[in-house]
Amino acid sequence: MENKANRTDQLIAFITKCSAVILLLGLMLWGAKYLWDGYHYEETNDAQIEEYVNPVSTRVNGYIKKVNFEENQQVSKGDTLVIIDNNEYQIQQQEAEASLANAEAEINVLQSSIAVLENTAKVTQSQISAAKAKLTRQEQEYTRYQHLLAGQSATQQQFDNVKASFEIAESEYQTALGNYQASLSKVKEAQSRKASIQTEIKKRDAVLGLKRLNVNYTVILAPYQGRVGKKNIQDGQLVQAGQVLTFIVNQDAGKWVIANFKETQTGKFKLNQPALITVDAYPGTTFHGVIESQSPATGSRFSLLPPDNATGNFVKTIQRIPVRIRLTDTSEKIALLKAGMNANVSINH
Repeated sequence: MENKANRTDQLIAFITKCSAVILLLGLMLWGAKYLWDGYHYEETNDAQIEEYVNPVSTRVNGYIKKVNFEENQQVSKGDTLVIIDNNEYQIQQQEAEASLANAEAEINVLQSSIAVLENTAKVTQSQISAAKAKLTRQEQEYTRYQHLLAGQSATQQQFDNVKASFEIAESEYQTALGNYQASLSKVKEAQSRKASIQTEIKKRDAVLGLKRLNVNYTVILAPYQGRVGKKNIQDGQLVQAGQVLTFIVNQDAGKWVIANFKETQTGKFKLNQPALITVDAYPGTTFHGVIESQSPATGSRFSLLPPDNATGNFVKTIQRIPVRIRLTDTSEKIALLKAGMNANVSINH
């Protein structure tokens, strides 16, 4: 019995020693790997998956007629998300169309009036030529009778009649000139009125364009392919211009990782340097990427109230610099990631 007990104790001691050796070797291997990784890799767990998450807002006021999406629904670019009652905006559009049509009709009438006035001006201009020819003839007659009267070859009465005819011809010529100038003034006035109406037409056309835009804005479309988030609205709800109706994740823009490394870690980083990413949601999966860019300033400098070390006692704090990492895996693998997921990033330097 005693020999059997000794053999059992020896076996236990042997197993204990072997376990201790194995544990020691494991700790040594783990320590060596930790030192190796620490020397060759820069790591951070201050990282997140990023993706463009944009609000979908309305540009007009109104009551919601219909909501065409559900929470977390996949949508394509151009899909109708929300329809707002547009009766009021259609009436405003019709009013603007009528106002524009009225101005266009007015300018057509004015164009006809301008044509009439221009014809009248041409007639008065021809009257000037006739009056001038008559005046020339009467002037010559008046000069001739002046000489005849001086030579006593004509009577005073004859001279007075010729003189009167000359004065009448001169008056008719001046009247014809005045009528022509008045006709030109009316034409210029009508043309100025035409220019004013043309400007008014452009203004009313712009107003009509705005009214049409408002009608179009009552139908809210998906700006790109993606997945909508939380649904904040219901049918019949009154919404205001600028109000956020939902959020949409832009799948066309892709995904990336923002890793906040300590400033002491970024000295050897370069563009297109490989990076390994793991996320808490898929602990056994490694994602791959490359450094796309580094922030031009530390994260604290982009905060609402950047720290100013000159305003109080200075305590040195290691700052973090955001590093953008572009994912290089297949789209099917990247589709597993969602914006906001925590990530661990390792970069071999």
